[in-house]
Amino acid sequence: MDIKLEKKKGIRSKHIPYIAGGALFLLLLGWIIFGDHSSTLKIDARGISIGTAKKDLFNDFVRQDGQVQPITVVQISSLEGGIVEEKVVEEGAQVRKGDAIVRLSNPQLDLSILTSEAHLTEQTNILRNVQIQLQQQKLANENERLQIELDMTRSERAYNQNKELFNENLISKEDFLKAQEDFDLAVKKHSLITERIKQDSVYRSVQVDQMEDGLASMMENLRLVRQRKENLTVRSQIDGELGLLDVVLGQNISAGQKIGQVNDLSDYKIEALIDEHYIDRVRTGLSAAFERQGVNYGLTVRKVFPEVREGKFRTEFVFTGERPGNIRSGQTYYINLELGQPTEGIIIPKGTFFQSTGGNWIFVLDADGKRACRRTIRIGRQNPQYYEVLEGLEAGEKVIVSSYESYKDNQVLILD
Repeated sequence: MDIKLEKKKGIRSKHIPYIAGGALFLLLLGWIIFGDHSSTLKIDARGISIGTAKKDLFNDFVRQDGQVQPITVVQISSLEGGIVEEKVVEEGAQVRKGDAIVRLSNPQLDLSILTSEAHLTEQTNILRNVQIQLQQQKLANENERLQIELDMTRSERAYNQNKELFNENLISKEDFLKAQEDFDLAVKKHSLITERIKQDSVYRSVQVDQMEDGLASMMENLRLVRQRKENLTVRSQIDGELGLLDVVLGQNISAGQKIGQVNDLSDYKIEALIDEHYIDRVRTGLSAAFERQGVNYGLTVRKVFPEVREGKFRTEFVFTGERPGNIRSGQTYYINLELGQPTEGIIIPKGTFFQSTGGNWIFVLDADGKRACRRTIRIGRQNPQYYEVLEGLEAGEKVIVSSYESYKDNQVLILD
């Protein structure tokens, strides 16, 4: 007789795989719905730098090294070409305005002077001969005028006498008319000689003036040629220090060639090369300062050069107060150039993270400091110490400011 078997109640061993699979499925579903899917990287906390965001004044300045230069540098050039005959002073010597620095020689210029002097002498002799001839002509004309006036006087007297005799019928009409014609002719000759003397005087004056002008031009030309000879001595244009003299004895120097420079050491300026990023913000009149041996010295921007070379532009600073003691050309000072007034805002310390993020995001630590999450921020201005954060951070939050090169693609960092 068959025995009916009853089914066992409860979980059997064959059901365990199904139950485990279901539980795993539920866990996976929960992770998908509620879990954190950010890429996570565990890092050593000892290898990072952490900064704190704080609300404080942001000082808008840039730090730049600058070199001390003389306030004025005057180039030395020769006005005339020639051969270096003598170096009167050497580099580093103190010179006064007008002091001789180099003497040149130029035989061709000496020949030009002799030629000009010969032409001047010749022109002077010609003018003197012409003046003598004109004076002789003037005397001859005056003598002729006197003779004609005498003839006119005699003719007038004869005419008057013959007129009375003719009226008394003592002479013939022919004699009277002859006397009248002689007198009229004498009057006309006197008028002609007077006009000729007047014209000769004008012509003589113009001719003499022209020749004297020509002579004056030749004398001026000779003076300029002699001055050119004086220019063979190259002189200092200012009081100062001879900073450079690039000539040797016997060297042939061309006109206008630069041969050295004189430094005006009555004052100093500082020249700095600034990154072109700031070219629109740097302008004349901006304040700057630097520290030397515990003392702050004030500067102001005197000139901004618009040309950019190799990503930098040149700027000149001048002192607004005291100068450092024992200041020398070529010294380097580290200048803080103020680009604007201090403003209050959120600031964080500068760090190498900026090279990876461009200031668009940063890792922010949780309250317990064990976990850092990537967060979008917006950075504005920067100075040598801090970044100005415009959006994304609050005062008191801690951020990682060291390099992100090894984990810049991760979203979450676990600090170990």
